[in-house]
Amino acid sequence: MAGGVEHPILLSEVLGIAEAHKHIFYTWMAIIVIAALGFCVRKTKLVPTGMQNVLESLIGGLEDYTVLTIGEQGRSVYPYLGGIFIFIVVQNLLGLIPACDAPTANINTTAAMAITTFIYYHWVGIKTWGFKYINHFLGPMLPLAPLMLILEIISHCARPLSLTLRLFGNIRGEEIVLVMFFAIAPVATTLPVYALFLLAKVLQGFIFYMLTMLYLKGSLEHAH
Repeated sequence: MAGGVEHPILLSEVLGIAEAHKHIFYTWMAIIVIAALGFCVRKTKLVPTGMQNVLESLIGGLEDYTVLTIGEQGRSVYPYLGGIFIFIVVQNLLGLIPACDAPTANINTTAAMAITTFIYYHWVGIKTWGFKYINHFLGPMLPLAPLMLILEIISHCARPLSLTLRLFGNIRGEEIVLVMFFAIAPVATTLPVYALFLLAKVLQGFIFYMLTMLYLKGSLEHAH
C-alpha cells in the first residue's frame, strides 16, 4: 500500500522480472499478440469475416487516408505508418488488461519509437532527394539560409522529444488515474472510465501516426 492506493500485482512481478525490464517484457507481449493476430487472419478469404474483416477495414482505411494526405508516394511509407500505429495501440491496450502494464507508460519505449521515426523520415527524404534534401533546411531565401539551417535543425531535433513525451505522459497519466479509480471505487462504477480510457489509448496511437505521417509528407515534398 502506497499513499492509500494498492499497487496491482503484475504478471512481470509474478515471473520475477526486474522493474527496470518490465517494459521490455510487455513490449514482447505486444509483438506476440500482433504476430498471433496476423497468423489467425493469414488465410485470405473471398468474403472476409470476423477479425479478418476488422483488420482489413482498419488497414485499408488507414492506407487510403495516408495516400489521400501524402499522395501516391504514401503507399511506399505506409507499411511503417500502419505498423507503428498498430504496435502503439496494442501496447497501450495492454495497460487495460488485468495483471499487465502498458510498455508505452515507460519513457524508454516511447523514446525508442520516436527516435526510429526521426531516423526513418530523414532516411526517406535522403533516399528521395539525395543531396538536395538539404534544401528542406535552408528556407526560401539564400541570404537567410544559415539562420534557417540552425532553426530547422533545432525544430527537427525537437520532434522526437515531442513524440516521446506526448505519448509517455498521456499513457502514464491514464495508467495512474485508472489504478486510483479501481482502488477507491467499486468496479461497476469505473466501467465508463474504463471505456473512456480505451478510446483515449487508441487516440494516442492515432496521434503518433498522424504526426509521423506529416513528417514523412514534409520529407517527400519538393523543397522550393
